[in-house]
Amino acid sequence: MSTQTLDAKSLSPMGIVFKRLKRNKMAVAALFILILLTLIALFAPLLTPYDRDQLDLANSYQKPSAEHWLGTDDLGRDTFTRLIYGGRVSLSVGLVSTAISLLIGVFLGAIAGYSGGWVDNLIMRIVDVFMCFPFFVIAIAIAAVLGPSIYNVMLISGVLSWTKICRIVRAEVMAIKGREFIEAAISLGLEGREIITKHILPNVLAPIIVYATLGIAIGILSEAGLSFLGLGVKQPQPSWGNMLAAAQSLRSLRLHWWLWIPPGMMVLMTILSINILGDGLRDAFDPKLKR
Repeated sequence: MSTQTLDAKSLSPMGIVFKRLKRNKMAVAALFILILLTLIALFAPLLTPYDRDQLDLANSYQKPSAEHWLGTDDLGRDTFTRLIYGGRVSLSVGLVSTAISLLIGVFLGAIAGYSGGWVDNLIMRIVDVFMCFPFFVIAIAIAAVLGPSIYNVMLISGVLSWTKICRIVRAEVMAIKGREFIEAAISLGLEGREIITKHILPNVLAPIIVYATLGIAIGILSEAGLSFLGLGVKQPQPSWGNMLAAAQSLRSLRLHWWLWIPPGMMVLMTILSINILGDGLRDAFDPKLKR
């Protein structure tokens, strides 16, 4: 028996996943970028000498320099400072909205897949209703009613994006509930809640983790889109979306590149890294892949 086979048998399932993930250099690089962006956002006050909303009207629209690494905006505020503080908002929206969608989707998907019958039909019809409407059309309508706010963006994105994970969890639960260990748990007299939480959900953790990474990207894009339309995070609190919205004039696009290229690049780099990491996690969790 080879050494690699012995190592694989000695590792836990998560250890095998981590070992596969380490072999994917693109996924590791994406994970490193995301960790770096998160640390920059968390330690933003230590990385810049300027306050987030510090005004300096005498130095508005300053080009990048040693004093202002990414120049200043129309109110003389340091663009680099607002960029890293905006990362806090955009990343937190992605995380919280994903947590909301997972909470709703996993709960309803597990109940639908395990219960079957009219319960399954009812939940799936609710899913169909939510999926009939375009995401941004409904998001814009709800945001217009509730008003622009970071908390409203989190709630809207989370409540409208749970349907996919619900269908995924339902399919996985339906495939697992007929296996022998579930029948053994039923014969021992365990309640449905215990069977779902202790025996079924741990076995569907892989697709949930993969979806969670991609859900964060959806949340960040939702915030950027709503803030760009003026229905997301309100000024003066910065986010990558409302920084792009503030620089959408033709004059800024032509003359003040430092106002829109950095936040655009941050959105692009973050979403690309999340997607690459999600693909890497999907491959690492796939038991059919032979390494």
